[in-house]
Amino acid sequence: MTYYLAFDLGAESGRAILGILDKTGRLRISQLHRFPNEMINVRGSLHWDILGLYREMLQAMRILAANYSGSPTSIGIDTWGVDFAFLDSLGNLVGMPFAYHDPRTKGAMEEVFSRIPRARLYQLTGTQFLPFNSVFQLYSMTRDRSPQLQIAADLLFIPDLFNYYLTGIKKSEFSFATTSQLYNPTAGTWENEIFQQLGLPKDMMQEILPSGTILGELAENISLQTGLGRVPVVAVATHDTGSAVAAIPASGENFAFISSGTWSCMGIESPTPIINEKTLNYDMSNEGCVGGTFRVLKNIVGLWLLQGCRKEWLKVRDYSYNELVKMAEKSAPIRTIIDPDRQEFLNPASMPQAIKEFCRQTKQPIPEEMGQFVRVILESLALAYRFALERLQEIGGRRLEQIHIIGGGSQNQLLCQFTADATGLPVCAGPVEATTIGNILVQAMAFGQISSLVELRQVVRFSFALKHYEPRRTAYWDDAYQQFLKLKQL
Repeated sequence: MTYYLAFDLGAESGRAILGILDKTGRLRISQLHRFPNEMINVRGSLHWDILGLYREMLQAMRILAANYSGSPTSIGIDTWGVDFAFLDSLGNLVGMPFAYHDPRTKGAMEEVFSRIPRARLYQLTGTQFLPFNSVFQLYSMTRDRSPQLQIAADLLFIPDLFNYYLTGIKKSEFSFATTSQLYNPTAGTWENEIFQQLGLPKDMMQEILPSGTILGELAENISLQTGLGRVPVVAVATHDTGSAVAAIPASGENFAFISSGTWSCMGIESPTPIINEKTLNYDMSNEGCVGGTFRVLKNIVGLWLLQGCRKEWLKVRDYSYNELVKMAEKSAPIRTIIDPDRQEFLNPASMPQAIKEFCRQTKQPIPEEMGQFVRVILESLALAYRFALERLQEIGGRRLEQIHIIGGGSQNQLLCQFTADATGLPVCAGPVEATTIGNILVQAMAFGQISSLVELRQVVRFSFALKHYEPRRTAYWDDAYQQFLKLKQL
């Protein structure tokens, strides 16, 4: 047996997962350590407790050393996207890294477009426009004359920072670089024009490594602190969606995927980026995959809406997601529809109130009970998936035959069934732990235990139970979709 250590750091929690790949080719995973991660509000600015996360990672490594003989073959780290940290000229962290929901980017997108027209920025990067993209975060700091930026010698994205802490090596990884809107996927490098037009120092950026590169070994002081040997660290697909997409248990090409969690990342795979007027108009993103291919996708606000409602309802009781879904099952179908990607749902003071206000403005029945809210969210997400699916088929030039839902949202049976119903396509749900599975198996590829992405996906199909959903009552959803299209035009 060979085992690997994966760190999967999300916007709500971090986990250390042990992956054991046995001689039969079956992967088994187990959780070593779990720890919270949340944005910290400091005088109106939102930050990540980056050193707290690093402390927990070291603790996980100590747990591994104390409970398993020998050292893992390697270690890999993936995280949420777009955020970054600065190092000074001595290699020290400059301030607490900002979180992507920090309000400092307000107005930055429009100001950037005044320097680089929207169409030109998309032509250069092929990246969906989101107000918290790395380029807009960086520009806002230039605009505001941030002392952090003035001191900075190096920019490291969050997984790059942890890789640096473990190895002392400063590099960036392909899948993460492609999400920053600073990278030109056609040229395969950081885009000079963006840095020049926005007055950003390009020399603080790092060399970009392919996904699955063996970065280096644990630094000696880390080995002494944790009890592990000089274990290699692999720059896996360090963007969590990149790792998750690697673990899609598909056997063909004509499929769409939904990496379902706080965000729903829905897309297709392409050997090259697809950057044209249609993908610009549809606001599609081209993000790097294992093997140097691209996931052409749409970022859709996902279970963030349900998480926001549950956060409000915690004031009454700690309802589990299963309880909330059961309430939704008992609620009347398709009374009210929302557009999940509306700006007012991005970071409202109260998610239930934001949904109510949208319903008032659109003259729809206002949900009152928790089950009604949950049903509105799940049905609307399914319709948003259909909307994205139609555009993915158009730009990809092929008819898609199946949808793979991976990640935490694949456990939500009601959402999976609604997705099949709304799109008219069969849905394969699972694995839940796609991100950590992809992380682990990309490490295995780096060491030659797995030969290709095709074999990697065979391992996933062989190792994990999957659930299948067939579409039903599709005509019933057609009327709802017409209503959804009208909302998109508002």
